Amino acid sequence: MAPRRKPLIDTTTALGKVLAFFSISAVCGVLVAGLMSPAVALTSAAANGSVQFFNSLPSDLTVTPPSQSTRILAADGSTIGTVFTENRTDIPLSQMSMNMRNAIVAIEDYRFYQHGGVDPMGILRALTVDAGGARQGASTLTQQYVTNVLNEDLVTQGKSADVVLNGQKGVGDKLREMKLSIALEKQYSKDQILQGYLNIVPFNGNAYGVEAASQYFFSEDAKDLTIPQAALLAGLVNGPGYYDPTAYPDRAVARRNLVIDAMLTHGYIDKAQHDAAVKSPLTLKLNPPKQGCQYATQAPYFCDYVLHQIENDPAYGATQQDRVQRVTSGGLTIKTTLDPRLQGPAQQQVDATAGANPDKWGASLVTVQPGTGKIVAMAQNSRMLDGQGSGFVTTYNFNVDSSDASGNPLGGVGGMQPGSTMKPVTLAAWLDEGKPTNQIVDAAQRVYPLNYPWRDTCTKVTGAYDDAEVSLGAANDLQNDEPNWYYPMSVREGITQSINTATFASAAGLNDFCDIQRAADALGMHNGAGNGQKLDLSTLGNLLGGMNVAPLTMANAFATFAADGTYCTPISITEVDDAQGKKIGGQNQSCQANALKPGVAQAATNVLQDVITKGSGLLIPQKLGVPDAAKTGTNQYNNQTWVVGYTRGLSTASFFGDPFNATARLGRDVTVNGQYYPVVDGAYIAGPQWAKYMQQAVGYYDHGDFDPPPPNLIG
Repeated sequence: MAPRRKPLIDTTTALGKVLAFFSISAVCGVLVAGLMSPAVALTSAAANGSVQFFNSLPSDLTVTPPSQSTRILAADGSTIGTVFTENRTDIPLSQMSMNMRNAIVAIEDYRFYQHGGVDPMGILRALTVDAGGARQGASTLTQQYVTNVLNEDLVTQGKSADVVLNGQKGVGDKLREMKLSIALEKQYSKDQILQGYLNIVPFNGNAYGVEAASQYFFSEDAKDLTIPQAALLAGLVNGPGYYDPTAYPDRAVARRNLVIDAMLTHGYIDKAQHDAAVKSPLTLKLNPPKQGCQYATQAPYFCDYVLHQIENDPAYGATQQDRVQRVTSGGLTIKTTLDPRLQGPAQQQVDATAGANPDKWGASLVTVQPGTGKIVAMAQNSRMLDGQGSGFVTTYNFNVDSSDASGNPLGGVGGMQPGSTMKPVTLAAWLDEGKPTNQIVDAAQRVYPLNYPWRDTCTKVTGAYDDAEVSLGAANDLQNDEPNWYYPMSVREGITQSINTATFASAAGLNDFCDIQRAADALGMHNGAGNGQKLDLSTLGNLLGGMNVAPLTMANAFATFAADGTYCTPISITEVDDAQGKKIGGQNQSCQANALKPGVAQAATNVLQDVITKGSGLLIPQKLGVPDAAKTGTNQYNNQTWVVGYTRGLSTASFFGDPFNATARLGRDVTVNGQYYPVVDGAYIAGPQWAKYMQQAVGYYDHGDFDPPPPNLIG
């Protein structure tokens, strides 16, 4: 027995309800005449109620730019990394292949250029197909665009759960969509709507908009899409998951060929083009987006530092969540100070310093340009993800303060003990009082008891070194690294040879011990784990670098010496542009001339030059061949070691050791990169790392002579 045929119109079925819905739209008088079959009738009361409902719906649609990828760029415009919620890059219609435009219109809405936002013929066609048992959508491209705009606004606001999918739309949702579509057509041209649609529609979970889709599937710009490529993408919008060519190639090709058929039917291509296109094999060249600083093409830890600068800056949003949202969805272009000419050698050098490094010793370099504060390189030997190289995996940034990096609840490592690289701070205080570098101090003195008469005007000096007072809280008598340096010597020799007792004798000879604190403040010294908290140099042990300071802070402090006393706040971001290319932010140079007296900085540099040629830096075999100055540093456990050095144009902090814990293990009897070290000193590993890197870097920046110091500060 033949099955009984369903009546064309039956108001008791879902189809009848759809017909009734369109009848309501007709009564509203906003859809063109002839939209509905005259066979459908409504009562006057129902019609009047529908008119009131329809008229109450909003007709204004604010088309805001959809979520876009944010790019972080180096100083030369090269890409560092990208971040996004949805991988999307907006482009104008002129940069979309005509094949793509034709394909999407042919398959989704071939009457796009004839209707006014809602297509009555399309609706009747869909009804007829649905009545035959099949399914066909009736939404125009304009209606689809409206839906995507509404949904994108919800996503941007963090309301993804409120998104209404096509299959979930009720009569009210459809009426609203139609009214907004009609209004949108009066506000925008067809090409503007098509451009917006192709930029917003999802083609894949990793590709939103046609440019991202073209790059993802074909590694091509959207302007270069061929007929079969464009047809494949146009077919995806109907079901990105169902027609995914990477998972279901047969479905994807069948859908692609259906689009190509539609392009022929509607006159966008000829028969020869059609036949060639449907015969073409499915050829993909996948280019999955890798977003986040962990996938940065260069300087991943610098990338992370830059994002934290944005996320911690109220200029980009009232709350941190607002700032994160702006970065991940706002399509920003963040232009930075990073110089790839230096970053490449820096990364190569830290990787070479520690080798495969099963013991997870850390190596890092960070460089600041004196007189500007620009951070031009930042590298370390670890990796952010497994499989990225031989380095151990950590998200901690060795070079910056805890609040400026990822890794723990506070942020990052938060600095390491700088050891003797802190001694130039006491030297600066000495020089600021007008005392010469060649003045003799008593480096034989090792006892500074609890009641020692320090001359201080701002605070009480704490700490003591006295074997006889250990039970009262004092440390043992002051020690030098080697036994033969307990004798009267010049302040210059004390710094050059890194003699602890000479630094204490200099501090004892000051008119005001508080000048050490003032010098540290002028150099921008602060606690790496204390959110900018100043170092407390009233504690004697801190004169020798007993607290944690970030390498960036050390590099920038020494940059103040190189710049004849001008201190500049470190900056990493030169400009931030929004998705429309309008400048919305950036870090301006903030420099203070005479933070140190120029003569003080020049005389300090004169002494630190001797470190390289006569002192502890003489153990570094590599020489720059240009005027340079530096100071070595090692903590008491030999597991955090440094060289901080500079030319006129570059100041670099080089670190080697355990960046996580100053006391967990000793830097003694260790083998690093195949070489055995009875003890590790700043000049042994951090020193060559500094010198080899700087040899490659100095030529790009000023490397002339330092300015001569005032003769009265030499003596």
